Amino acid sequence: MRDRLLAAEKVKAIDWRQGTLCLLDQRILPFEQSWLACGSAGAVAEAIRAMAVRGAPAIGICAAYGVVLAARARLAEGGDWAAALEEDFALLAAARPAAASLSWALGRMRERLARVRDAADPLAALEAEAVAIHDSDREANLTMAQLGVELIRKHQGNAQAILTHCNTGALASGGFGTALGVIRGAFVEGMVERVYVDETRPWLQGSRLTAWALASEGIPVTVSADSAAAHVMKARGVTWVVIGADRIAANGDVASKIGTYQLAVCAMHHGVRFMVVAASSAIDLELASGDEIVLEEHEGDELLGAGGKRLDVQIDTFNPIFDVTPADLIDVIVTEKGIIERPDTAKLAQLMCRKRLH
Repeated sequence: MRDRLLAAEKVKAIDWRQGTLCLLDQRILPFEQSWLACGSAGAVAEAIRAMAVRGAPAIGICAAYGVVLAARARLAEGGDWAAALEEDFALLAAARPAAASLSWALGRMRERLARVRDAADPLAALEAEAVAIHDSDREANLTMAQLGVELIRKHQGNAQAILTHCNTGALASGGFGTALGVIRGAFVEGMVERVYVDETRPWLQGSRLTAWALASEGIPVTVSADSAAAHVMKARGVTWVVIGADRIAANGDVASKIGTYQLAVCAMHHGVRFMVVAASSAIDLELASGDEIVLEEHEGDELLGAGGKRLDVQIDTFNPIFDVTPADLIDVIVTEKGIIERPDTAKLAQLMCRKRLH
């Protein structure tokens, strides 16, 4: 299966080119394919904040490269460069606090820094660590795709309808994708009749990014409004909802793109299985439950626009960009370390003790 998955890989969104982080600007896809060149930690943090790069795994990878860029600048300044680097760590961490992969990647870079700060060439060691984080995410994606495909085969292997939300493909990761990687793999194995994609308001990651990526690979795709999801499940025979995660608490509660929680509620009502696909770096055992996850909010201007203009009215807005899906609504969590069915605290703790599957 792995060879077939690799043959299906076509999209690349993150590229480390001779000391510069190049990002495919997701704000203007699919209308234009333009690359941003980030030469500093500040530029990387701004790309994350401005949503030029999206998806928890991709954000973590970019943050790791951001540390390399910051280290290069601090070394050139002289003095206690490693201490000065703390300001850059804080800048990158604040760019998207809900993404566990970001804090995980920064933690891994900090550990590497502690070991190499007095080395002859600390910059090369930090760069190698960032590249390793990037490569390992891609490998994790492929492992999760294989595990997720086998789950779909086990629970109804014939061609079926799958619903997904937001973007969790190669654009949101280091390579093949998380939830969308599973869907792509299932299609390669002949188990997907059609993919239903929520438009994913207010940034439309579903209709602009996910649908574009699927269509470009010849995978049958239908876009519908977020508010149509329950009807789609009922009317179109959806058998699986497959989504990604930005952070997973110790008890299995999942923070993901706003709108995911209501999908889980609707899925349970309609007897549709609900799969979360995320690298183990998204699991935060220090958070007892989803109640402790910090959920970001955006400005209301994203909601008060029509026809390219802002509504000239004074209206309060509530614009969270993440929500938390309780563990008891989740059938299975798929990671590169293995699968957890009906997640709870004990099962997640046991999973995190495992080494990666090979």
